[in-house]
Amino acid sequence: MTDHTHQTEPTKFVDGAGIRFAYRRFGKSQGVPLVFFQHFTGTMDNWDPAVTDGLARDREVILFNNAGISSSGGETPNTIGEMARDAGVFINALGLEQIDLLGFSLGGFVAQQLTLDRPKQVRRLVLVGTGPRSGEGMASLTPEAKAIFGKTYEVPDELWLEVFFSPTENSQSAGRAFLQRLRARKEHRDPPINEKVVPAQIAAVEEWGARRNDPCAYLKKIKHPVLVINGSNDIIVYTVNSFILQRNLPNAQLIIYPDSNHGSQYQFPELFVEHVKLFLGELSIGR
Repeated sequence: MTDHTHQTEPTKFVDGAGIRFAYRRFGKSQGVPLVFFQHFTGTMDNWDPAVTDGLARDREVILFNNAGISSSGGETPNTIGEMARDAGVFINALGLEQIDLLGFSLGGFVAQQLTLDRPKQVRRLVLVGTGPRSGEGMASLTPEAKAIFGKTYEVPDELWLEVFFSPTENSQSAGRAFLQRLRARKEHRDPPINEKVVPAQIAAVEEWGARRNDPCAYLKKIKHPVLVINGSNDIIVYTVNSFILQRNLPNAQLIIYPDSNHGSQYQFPELFVEHVKLFLGELSIGR
């Protein structure tokens, strides 16, 4: 077990294919490590410590910024395939032979692609607030997402109250607690993303969500155990997409949390951690 936590783990760097990747690695250093794939515009500091530290009690957790994001070098690609390629370079640079993946939102697209690209390297897959290729309302950012990201906020990080949480009193209260956890790391935080990230990531989202013939056929190739989790009213990646994933993945479980939006795992962090631990442990279905 490392002495560091989400709040204290220093940022390290590793080089691969000419890219300097920033990462943080902490938790119980045995078994299969869990690699986190981040959402649109997010950095390592956008992960909830209640989730990362909760999971790190039983396994090693690896957070990283993919190419072009914040403290990592290189350029942000404009396709999910290239993002998965860069993530694979990072994983190889760390010398990881087998991994579990946790992909949130855009990170869930990348995690799906990486699993397709490296089926023997990936053991289990957790998909949160995400969707399949050509999913419902996924040809671009949803109208709700465009409205939220297009607004100006007096306190900038309060954007996440609208992105991740429902407008109900209970959900917003959970959101304010989440923001306090998010702000707790005071030193050695990630720098802001640069101006090239948003257009590149939007292009990647649009390419992933573009209309295709037989768009879910690729999901049949992901035979790994998969846990799909979402909120009951996700307005960023519509909740119906989680049902589409579960219905088309050969070995998938689905959990929907009540009165919740895109960041349901941050509204119910303790429950989320227990569900993920159960899935990644001995009692989950499949191999």
